[in-house]
Amino acid sequence: MKRKHITRVAALALAGLMTSMALVGCGGSSSSSSPKADKTKDGNASKGKVYYLNFKPEADGAWQNLAKKYTEETGIEVNVETAAEGTYEETLTAAMDKSEAPTLFQVNGPVGLANWKDYCYDLKDSDIYSQLTSKDYALSEGDAVYGISYVIESYGIIYNKTILQKYFDSDFSTVKKIEDVNSFDALKTVADEIQANAAALGVKGAFTSAGMDSTSDWRFKTHLANLPIYFEYKEDGISSTDAIKGTYLDNYKKIFDLYVADSTCAGTDLANKNMTDAETEFSKGEAVFFQNGSWEYTPLTTAGLTDADLGMLPIYVGAGDEANQGLCTGSENFWCVNKNANKDDIAATLNFLNWCVTSEAGTTALAEDMGFVIPFKNAKEATNVFVKADAEYTANGKTPVSWNFTTMPSETWKNGVGTALTQYAAGTGSWDDVVTAFVDGWKTEYAAANAE
Repeated sequence: MKRKHITRVAALALAGLMTSMALVGCGGSSSSSSPKADKTKDGNASKGKVYYLNFKPEADGAWQNLAKKYTEETGIEVNVETAAEGTYEETLTAAMDKSEAPTLFQVNGPVGLANWKDYCYDLKDSDIYSQLTSKDYALSEGDAVYGISYVIESYGIIYNKTILQKYFDSDFSTVKKIEDVNSFDALKTVADEIQANAAALGVKGAFTSAGMDSTSDWRFKTHLANLPIYFEYKEDGISSTDAIKGTYLDNYKKIFDLYVADSTCAGTDLANKNMTDAETEFSKGEAVFFQNGSWEYTPLTTAGLTDADLGMLPIYVGAGDEANQGLCTGSENFWCVNKNANKDDIAATLNFLNWCVTSEAGTTALAEDMGFVIPFKNAKEATNVFVKADAEYTANGKTPVSWNFTTMPSETWKNGVGTALTQYAAGTGSWDDVVTAFVDGWKTEYAAANAE
């Protein structure tokens, strides 16, 4: 059966994003601790329970604490299970086959929703849907609302301010201040000079290892791959395609080559490098740059880094108006409620979600413990330094790079690109193989996903 075309009301357009950010910053939080009964279901929430399959390993501890607090407050059982990094889809598939399946799960956007729409409860009359600052943050088809974004995030190139300042102050630096790192050419100059003078700076490399195992490869086959897609869509005036042209794949190559050349390890080692390796290298001061996102704030500060140590640059690839480019900002995190759960569990799950985004305890945990910017009316301002960096870029007139990787045709496509990148970095494959996986693979996978 052909999958129906899923649309978001407006795919995180800049105007909608800025409006939501403004409301997030000024919204108050409810002082009520009792969850409001949701009007959308006739189940008895007090007899139900919540089973949340969480996508974010870095937020597991905070979710466990929040679930415990809700249970203590209401008596309603909340079980949070967290999928291992890079395994969410397969974990969700297995969990949905259980006799007691998750009542709450997530999809990453329109393509992910196409796989799970038949499991999604219609949220259009729910209290949590009414709490959104903009309906742009919902996944909809016609009048039905199947998913609600719960966090707006940013990613770019995280940098260690302390070590970078040491570079700026050195005799060998060409670039002397962070404001001048505003293009690919400038970034490459800085990275090359850091790499050439690694011993003097006390680092192993400019960039952390670009690990290509399953815990880390999504940073390059998905998040980095967003950049050539973004610039192609922008140039062609489109928001999705059945056949990517690869107009900006040379730019993709330039930035990936930089990550591999100016690194803590050789390209031949990347197949076995993982996320823990990169986090450790960065938190120990062995590297200056680390491509990652706002979700990385808690792991890095827990490891001992402070706000004074941390900043984030846009990912420059030598395309577009680089001087006015902001961070990559958007969402691939949409809550969905399992419509096949029993009525009491659905009611309990809806109440739990509404409590998370309206109560003092919930909004505090989301903002402070998880570092989230949430698109809901009662949101608190996040303390996350990377979130603040994104707001500063936007306030200074920089244009955020939208998240277009949600239009990637399949996980199979991503894995094909990831394999080609790994082989290219190791010297056992060519860049032409990456192009083939990117362009030909896109057409093939899109056709397969949309076949009759």
